[in-house]
Amino acid sequence: MFEEPSSNSEKLPRGVGLLGGGIVGSGWAAKYILHGVNVWLYDPDRRAAERVQETLAAARRAYRGLTFNPLPREGSLTFVSSLIEAVRDVELVQESAPERPDLKLHLIAEASGAAAPETLIASSSSSVPPSLLQELAQHPERVLVGHPYNPVYLLPLVEVCGGKLTDPGAIDRAAEIYRSVCMRPLIRKESDGFIAKRLQEVVLREALWMMHDGVATAQEIDDSVRLSFGLSSPVFGPIQDYRGHDPRNRCGSSWRPFLTS
Repeated sequence: MFEEPSSNSEKLPRGVGLLGGGIVGSGWAAKYILHGVNVWLYDPDRRAAERVQETLAAARRAYRGLTFNPLPREGSLTFVSSLIEAVRDVELVQESAPERPDLKLHLIAEASGAAAPETLIASSSSSVPPSLLQELAQHPERVLVGHPYNPVYLLPLVEVCGGKLTDPGAIDRAAEIYRSVCMRPLIRKESDGFIAKRLQEVVLREALWMMHDGVATAQEIDDSVRLSFGLSSPVFGPIQDYRGHDPRNRCGSSWRPFLTS
């Protein structure tokens, strides 16, 4: 559900620099702009501007359908021709380039050197750990990962984790910025994979095995999720949802070592 930023909540950042205007980057742009934050976006791809505008239009339609309240005054969107222009005088840089470690390390190193020392450098990376991303940065203590889910302008979760050299205060500041645009940061330690992605992969792997073994068709598997726990899990989460379906309203004895009663 769409939520308007509250004047009593975290203060909106004075500006955000986005590196990359693909699916994730354009989603970040729409999220910030529609919550009143000015955005500077750099992407060498000539198609990026069109893609961002299309995403922004889709986000506007979605937001108008989710609330009867007037939308916040939009922030500005400025397409720039260099990374330096994108990271100048912003509080947060969000890197969303293709998932290539060499490219991400180069961009984060350049952004760290060009931005103000206190500017946060966050990566949307889904596979490159923050400890690796900060190896070439001039200010590694400000480098972290803020991994969102698509579409970014609708799904509120962002998993936030720092690397070995990340200042804990930088993580707290990043969480405040994400909350200011109605994101829900989940602060966690650095590890392989992200919580939501790992859960998705388990479900997908089991679905593929059932198709392989002839247990069910793709349509039957999709229907079984859509028409059962797919409706309740978004409200309760998988743990609480499972407990709620237990006939004794509690987990079976085999689960007790793993779950609180």
